[in-house]
Amino acid sequence: MPSQDVTKIRNLVLVSILLALVVVTLGAYTRLTHAGLGCPDWPGCYGFIDVPQTSEQIRQAELAFPERPVEPEKAWNEMIHRYFAGALGLFILVISLLSVKYRRLGVPVYLPLALLALVIFQAALGMWTVTMKLMPVVVMGHLLGGITTLCLLFLLYLRLKPYRIPSGDWPIKKYWSYGLLGVVILTAQIGLGGWTSSNYAALVCTELPICQDGWLARLTFEDSFDLVPPERETYEFGHLDHNERLTIHVMHRFGAIVTALYLAWLALVIYRKAQSQFFKKTALALGGILICQLALGVSNIWFSLPLGVAVSHNVVAACLMLMLITLTYSLKRKI
Repeated sequence: MPSQDVTKIRNLVLVSILLALVVVTLGAYTRLTHAGLGCPDWPGCYGFIDVPQTSEQIRQAELAFPERPVEPEKAWNEMIHRYFAGALGLFILVISLLSVKYRRLGVPVYLPLALLALVIFQAALGMWTVTMKLMPVVVMGHLLGGITTLCLLFLLYLRLKPYRIPSGDWPIKKYWSYGLLGVVILTAQIGLGGWTSSNYAALVCTELPICQDGWLARLTFEDSFDLVPPERETYEFGHLDHNERLTIHVMHRFGAIVTALYLAWLALVIYRKAQSQFFKKTALALGGILICQLALGVSNIWFSLPLGVAVSHNVVAACLMLMLITLTYSLKRKI
């Protein structure tokens, strides 16, 4: 494929990665400001294409949705997230069409098409988040779908980028499988974080390192991880009791310990055994982002979930995954 065409597609993918990161950030901000039902319908807002603003529009909106008074700030949070997500969907559609057009010239096809299918499903999850009134499994799935979209775009960018490791570094190639296991572990931990957030369990434990005294006796797994909860009018602000939320929170902390230990070990091994500067710097970056993520997690507890820290905790988790993907893909395909 002509390098000029490759560069155009790669640049489009790069813009999409940045846009996906913005969408992930806005999604976290929407969730943490309790704006997930800021617009009680989908894809519009109270029957309008944007947030009702005039007194007449607000009157019509509240007549149509008497159970949900208009809260402009929350509604705008939700709609801005939808606008950016819609723009990302259009970018991915264009990337998919270009990939099919240039498929005979070596451009990956299946990955862009998988991305297109994922973003369509992600839009459905966004709709179900509203229509199912913030059912936790849907909210968690929407979070994972957003991060997966970002990661697949990043993987596509790596596949389009012609780089090799100059010195080879063959002795560490075998660690790509450990990197893949790290991706699985980190994905599970992000899922636990999404489950903690969607069940409003982030502030249940207010002490370090695990929880306040007596937490072990309160652990209950009977309904804590029930993916299909009893039907309710809304799941906003949670439907589980204190002990079930405590169990979820504690499992997220144990997951953080396991994830941190594994990724720290992987980064240390790669740094010590790598010969090339590329892998040494990648391992250092992975370790640095991991330390930042741990500091943000502790800050969430210590400072009672400040909005900026909580949003950053979501974004840095995504960045940690991107760095882990860089390491794993490079070990597998670029040596």
